[in-house]
Amino acid sequence: MASEIKVDTIVNAGGDNDTGIDLATNDQILLKVANATKLTMNSTGQTTIVGEGGSTTTSVQQGLAKAWCHWNQDSTQTRRDNFNIATITDGGTGDTTFTYTNNMGNANYAFVGHGSHDIGTISGFCSYDTDDQTTSQSNKFRSITSANNLFDAQNVQATLHGDLA
Repeated sequence: MASEIKVDTIVNAGGDNDTGIDLATNDQILLKVANATKLTMNSTGQTTIVGEGGSTTTSVQQGLAKAWCHWNQDSTQTRRDNFNIATITDGGTGDTTFTYTNNMGNANYAFVGHGSHDIGTISGFCSYDTDDQTTSQSNKFRSITSANNLFDAQNVQATLHGDLA
């Protein structure tokens, strides 16, 4: 038979209730330090944590990147590291599509990227075509020269923020 402990509050060894976990509300968990709530988790899993200055809270789910990638945009599309990126597809010179491991909740997410190229005369910027993004993939992440020509950037990073499905 499994053991079970039933309590409403877990407090520090001194018993002064200024540090501990408050389970008494039945619909959320409060983590307190110095008698101040530092973290709240409700019954749906929504978690907020006190921000850096101590006066505001930040939603953990809303504040995290939902996907990111660091890769080489040449014909190999070599990933250096990534999170929540299932595949990278080479759409031709300077054109990349990502497919996500876990889909987004809607197609209205933010996708931001940057790329650089270390070879002499090529310089440019990265753009992203939001008209073609879907909940399962982001299309047309492009590296473009100042003369409006596509090129394969050697060092590209991209981050995605929004709601997961």
